Amino acid sequence: MTDPSSISATVATPALLDRYGAVRNATTSFCRPLSPEDLMVQSCPEASPVKWHLAHTSWFFETFVLREFLAGYQPFHPDFLWLFNSYYNSLGDMPEKKLRASFSRPPLETILAYRTHVDSAIATLLQDPLEDEAARRIVLGLQHEQQHLELIATDIKHALFTNPLHPAFLAAPAPPSSPALAPPQEWVSFPGGLVSVGITPNPADNAAFAFDNESPRHQVFLQPFALSTRLVTCAEYLAFLDDGGYSRPELWLSEGWITLRDQGWQAPLYWHHDSATQSGWSIDTLYGFQPLDDLSETPVCHLSFFEADAFARWSSLTNPGHRLPTEFEWEHAASHHLPPSTATSHLDPNHLHPTPATNTSGLQQLFGELWQWTASGYTGYPGYHPLPGALGEYNGKFMSSQIVLRGSSCVTPPSHARLTYRNFFSPATRWQFSGLRLAQDPAL
Repeated sequence: MTDPSSISATVATPALLDRYGAVRNATTSFCRPLSPEDLMVQSCPEASPVKWHLAHTSWFFETFVLREFLAGYQPFHPDFLWLFNSYYNSLGDMPEKKLRASFSRPPLETILAYRTHVDSAIATLLQDPLEDEAARRIVLGLQHEQQHLELIATDIKHALFTNPLHPAFLAAPAPPSSPALAPPQEWVSFPGGLVSVGITPNPADNAAFAFDNESPRHQVFLQPFALSTRLVTCAEYLAFLDDGGYSRPELWLSEGWITLRDQGWQAPLYWHHDSATQSGWSIDTLYGFQPLDDLSETPVCHLSFFEADAFARWSSLTNPGHRLPTEFEWEHAASHHLPPSTATSHLDPNHLHPTPATNTSGLQQLFGELWQWTASGYTGYPGYHPLPGALGEYNGKFMSSQIVLRGSSCVTPPSHARLTYRNFFSPATRWQFSGLRLAQDPAL
């Protein structure tokens, strides 16, 4: 797959234009190994075809920025306003999500031309000083694009997994000369008390972006707690599985047990029975199938909230007090371990699967490995107000029947990660790069 034309213009806002070009090119660069046929696959209800992602991210800039702020802008195609709308009901109708795989037309070259058209128009807009609202929407559009880059990675992984040939997205990187062993699980204790969480964005500072659901900053009271120094590993999860974890209803929430039975879950998504391995399992990755024996020290991933919660309940049978952390415990604990400051928008082709923890003490794997399920339902913070207009549908209308995840994953663009980020999915979701970290109540 080829990249769209690069953006080159002398503008009054070079930093924003440079960032725009980097984020947009990161998306198309990641898609380069894929064929046009790959880009059409929609393998599960949660997923979308990659070609649709490429169009929808351009639609966002066209709809919310160019149509409103670039005088004389000519939309690329009149039907694209509704064809690539995702869920913004106030903008009108849109095709059913399950039909996106039927969009063989417009062809790929038209979608890439659409991206180039939008990129050129954004470059034109940035030749002159921007209205504050236009700048804010471009920054929001870049964050939106980075969310979709992560979705492209998760969606294409599932698409290749469901292909009976099980093709790999990329060749596996060279394994380390001596495989890393995860350090023992240790605990970092926190005294609790009144703490501050969330963020109050500065409208004048677009570099300090936060979604509306991350604000306002407010105080919560925490009981004393401890957080595990690392994520739960495949080896530890295998012990849960071998102890009958998927056949013991007492370990599962009622809805989780019903889902397990209805869906026929026997192990995490992408785990495959393999008699040729010592463990009896192989795991599909973006590098193809690998024996679980080679991944036993890596964090277990592609878990639903129900599976993460069941593991915590199982662990508490021998370690009373083990549980999932709340999102506020996670944020407070992680506040002293911020993600590395980086402007990198591209995904690392050698790090498209979580890796073992390496340090022997302190909190690790908070960012850049897996999104971590919390015990918190997704609701608005006290004083939360969605954005005005159609953009208010971005986050606010999903505050029902969702669970919060914290951190970031190996397919999250590094410049997209931050402490206060609140990801959210329904509790049965497994196709995301999601895992778990245990919390612990103090001994009674």
